[in-house]
Formats: sequence, structure tokens, C-alpha cells
Amino acid sequence: MISLNIVHAIKVKFESLKSELDEKARRFWAATEANSLGHGGSRAVSKATGIAESTIRIGQSEIARSSKIQKENEVRRIRSKGAGRKPIIEQDKALLAALDFLVEPTSRGAPMSPLRWTCKSTRRLAKELSEMGHIVSHAKVGQLLSELNYSLQGTRKRMEGVSHPDRNAQFEFIYRQVKDFQSSCQPVISVDAKKKELIGRFANGGVEYQPKGKPEEVETYDFPSMADGKGIPYGVFDITKNHGWVSVGTDHDTSEFAVNTIRQWWRQMGQHVYPQAEKLLITADGGGSNGSRNRLWKYELQRFVDETQIAVTVCHFPPGTSKWNKIEHRMFSHISKNWRGRPLTSHEVMVNLIANTTTESGLNIQAALDSNEYLTGITFSDREMKTLTLEKNDFHGEWNYSIYPTKNR
Repeated sequence: MISLNIVHAIKVKFESLKSELDEKARRFWAATEANSLGHGGSRAVSKATGIAESTIRIGQSEIARSSKIQKENEVRRIRSKGAGRKPIIEQDKALLAALDFLVEPTSRGAPMSPLRWTCKSTRRLAKELSEMGHIVSHAKVGQLLSELNYSLQGTRKRMEGVSHPDRNAQFEFIYRQVKDFQSSCQPVISVDAKKKELIGRFANGGVEYQPKGKPEEVETYDFPSMADGKGIPYGVFDITKNHGWVSVGTDHDTSEFAVNTIRQWWRQMGQHVYPQAEKLLITADGGGSNGSRNRLWKYELQRFVDETQIAVTVCHFPPGTSKWNKIEHRMFSHISKNWRGRPLTSHEVMVNLIANTTTESGLNIQAALDSNEYLTGITFSDREMKTLTLEKNDFHGEWNYSIYPTKNR
């Protein structure tokens, strides 16, 4: 018979500890107290703590089972720590060198080379190593590759070719031009063409939320002959206002199409935002339909200038620096995100997805279909080019020039 004093002592201990114990800890504590009391311990602890005897017995069973497992582990150890089979790289000293040779031969002469990646499967590598006398599993090959600091990687676009010696100077020139125009409240736009897209139920990169088990079904192949046409987005991005216009062409990406997109931007957006505009600055890539050497581009700009009576200044980015064009990362990148994982089943879908692209910074885009036909192969003679009211800047006139209304020449 356990005395009331012992029951009272257990109660006092429990009251001081219970706020710090979770359910499992209370069960283990109660079971330990009961075990220390011997016969009648469960009933005494239950009376002192209010914990059911069945719960205390469960705790006692858990403690007994845990102790048994610990004893078995100690008994079953048949060798001292550190004994047993040696790691494979200790058994086969030449294994790592052989694997390194197979994965990246160029690393033999430059062990710190950053060009260390593999596209061979671990199973193929294990087979080749076995043929060389190194017996190893494909799973172990994967572990060894990690130890050698290899990983599966794709390619990364970083190489832009040889930089033009005046590359930075041209960037600085463009920056000053943009600031000058903005300070006088004159429009500044960035222009470019996005890659053409096939119209139809074709796969589009990225993922989008759909009902579980019901992904958007698309064609297995994306041959142009299977398409319902093509969409060519050409964009105009207002750098100052964070607004944009995109014309989705259906024919060819020509300079006439490019300038007509600028014309549509001016009619639909620009002239309403800049009613007092006297000049316009265009920043553009050095190639394509708005290329610095494209004569049709300059001819069509002259037509636009004569129509609007607004002088146009053009600044082209140096070769190989198109990614710095503002329209790329401030407008086109968001358009790509907006239609990710969705097939462009019609021109209407494409236009609507573009027009509904927004950002937290306030990007606003308007878009429209341009179904006009644009001829290719149009040429202009030197004599015809001399009729343009074009003035080249003293600094790289091939990249920086202005076109004025014909009557003001």
C-alpha cells in the first residue's frame, strides 16, 4: 500500500512540471514514476496526476520496448566501429581519375576548368568504367560525380562575341539622349520585334494552373504546315510612361510593318499623352526590320515624320547588345509570362493575352491585329537615300541619326 504522503509528493511534482510537458512526455514521466514505485504504482500515479491507468500502462510498454531495442543493438554489433568493407575509392585508387577522364576530357590539363558538366548517363558511365576494369554501380557513379563537383547542366547564354570598342560610350550616349528628351517632356520609345509564333494548338513553354488531371491538350508536333497562320508581335514601349503598344502581324516582319506599328502607337496612345510633342526618340537594336543599315527603315521613318511633322531621333544599340533594349525586360518578358503554358489557338487569343498583360509597376499594353501584306525585297538606291532629310550625329552617325520633316530641310 502506497502512502498518501507519496501520492501527495507525486502530485506536487506533476503540478510543477505539467505545463512544460507535452502529451507524450507526460505519459513517459508518469510511467517512470509508476515503475519506481513498483506494485500499485500505476494506481497511485493516476490518483495523483489524473492520468488514466491505461495511459500509464501504455507508457510503461513504450519504455520497455525502447530499452529492449537499445540492448539488442548493443548485442548484435559483431565488429568494432570503423571495421567492415572499405569505401570503393579506397579499394580502387584509380576510379575517380578514370571517371573524371570519361566525363570531361578537357579537364585533364585544367583540373579547375569551369567547363565541367556531363550529358552521359550514369549507367553508360558505369558500363564504360567496367570495361576499363573498374567495377562500380550506376548509383555509385552518381555519388562520385557529385563528389567530383560535377552536375547535370544546360547551356547558358553569356557569350556576345567581340565587344565593339565604343560599346560603353554608346550606352552612355543613349542614356544622355533619353534624359534630355524626358527632361523636355518629349516621348522616348523602345522598339523591337518578338519572335514569330505559330497559331494553333501547339505547346507553349511554362506551366499554368489547370484542374487536376486535365492539362491543356496540344499537338505533338509543331510543323508550320499544321498551323493556322503565324503571329508576329512588334512592340513599342514608352519608357517614361511604362505603356506599350503591340501590333500582331500576319505577313512579314519588314521595316514597313515596324514603322506602321510606331504609327499605330502614336495614333492610339502617343499623341494623347504627348500633345505638345515636337520630337521623338527611338531606341532600337542594330539589326532586323529596324536595323541601322536598313534603308527601308529610314525611308518609312521619313514618311512617318512627314505625316506627323515630328522629328525623329534614332539611337541603335551596339552589335550583340540587344538584351539591353528596355522593351525586352520591361514588356516582352511579361508578355511571355502571361501566355506561358497556353496554346495560341487564334490571332484573337494572342492579341487578348498581350493586351491583358499587366505588372505591379503599372505596365499597360494595348494590342491590335495587323493583317496588312508587306512586300519583301524592296531596295533603295544611293540617289533615293539622298532625298531623305537625315542628319547623322557626329558620334557614330551609323548608329545615331535624326530625320526631320521634308519642308524644314
